[in-house]
Amino acid sequence: MAMTRDFKATIAARTERDPEFAKAMLDEAMTLFLNGEADTTRVMLRDLVNATIGFEALARETGRPSKSLHRMLSASGNPGMDNLSAILGALRKVLNVELKVHAVNVA
Repeated sequence: MAMTRDFKATIAARTERDPEFAKAMLDEAMTLFLNGEADTTRVMLRDLVNATIGFEALARETGRPSKSLHRMLSASGNPGMDNLSAILGALRKVLNVELKVHAVNVA
């Protein structure tokens, strides 16, 4: 299902007025990634990039072409670990967050 412009605008507006929302989105994206939900992770990261740093600034920050970053974070994208690490590093920087993994025991 394609995202509508209204949804993207809503995400952008919410992250602008509520920085904690953007941090929560990054947290959720990483939780999904670590739980094997790579497709959803890419789409969430794409929305987060659009709502915060933007793809042109992300390209400058990561040293990767904007078009390539768009493809990597598409629903069918396949970013390598180096690229994913660079994207996360740029998002961490712009959101001023540190990512930590906490193990949770599940019964």
